[in-house]
Amino acid sequence: MTLPPAISKMSSVWALQMRATTMDEPTRLVQTLTGAILGSGGWVLSRGADDRGTINMLFEFERYCCLDMYTVLIAAGLELSQLAHLRLTELCQCTRSHFEDCGSEIVSIDLEIRSFFVQTAAAAAPRRPAGVA
Repeated sequence: MTLPPAISKMSSVWALQMRATTMDEPTRLVQTLTGAILGSGGWVLSRGADDRGTINMLFEFERYCCLDMYTVLIAAGLELSQLAHLRLTELCQCTRSHFEDCGSEIVSIDLEIRSFFVQTAAAAAPRRPAGVA
């Protein structure tokens, strides 16, 4: 049995789990990344940061703009894991090869970002010698 073209196109799902690191402050990165994803045609479904500097974002976009999303992640200052780079490269190459058939499919990315932000203001504050007021 062969499925009609409209149904067979919908069977291809790209749901990616990825990891990345950053040196940016988590709250500011969430705001920057959210704006960049929305500005590139994506939808942010959930986002947040915890006390340990871990940022979680779930976002979606149509496959035709996968290269734009890859660029957004890099431009935002993320250091993607090797596996994340491989998955995004595969997505972009596959989309390029089959653009007519899959450009409007939805890609879902569950992104975990570990922030190694260092409070430079606290570290740069001069220390007073003991006993000096």
